[in-house]
Amino acid sequence: MPDIRIVRRSALPPAEAWRRLTDWERHGEQVPLTKTVVDTAPPTGVGTRFTARTGVGRLTLDDRMEIVRWQPPAPDRATALVRLEKRGRAVRGWAEIEIAALPAGGSEIRWREDLRLSGLPRLLDPAVAAVGRFLFSRALDRLLTP
Repeated sequence: MPDIRIVRRSALPPAEAWRRLTDWERHGEQVPLTKTVVDTAPPTGVGTRFTARTGVGRLTLDDRMEIVRWQPPAPDRATALVRLEKRGRAVRGWAEIEIAALPAGGSEIRWREDLRLSGLPRLLDPAVAAVGRFLFSRALDRLLTP
């Protein structure tokens, strides 16, 4: 199971980083050949489901996700956290985005992901992790940039 860990620091306050990183449709715009569609009505929270579809024409891969933990920034909370469970046939695992306020201002963002692609041998886990780190790092950086 490829394990992906990314840490970024941003000048954005936690509430703004949270707003940008939980705009699921914008995630798809950051990954080549991907479109994200939210399948449930607003507001976003536990139970929200969405699908990131990557591919061209009939050659697509659906990453179906459901929010199972939703803790937005709050004055009485040191960190904000969203946890997604990947519930597709081809893509399984989970992802978490954690946002903490930095003492001097801004935020630290931790993206953790356990990604399993059906049918791929474990031998390819390091390659899947490397590609995932690259794509998710790029998406994270773009989502945090004004």
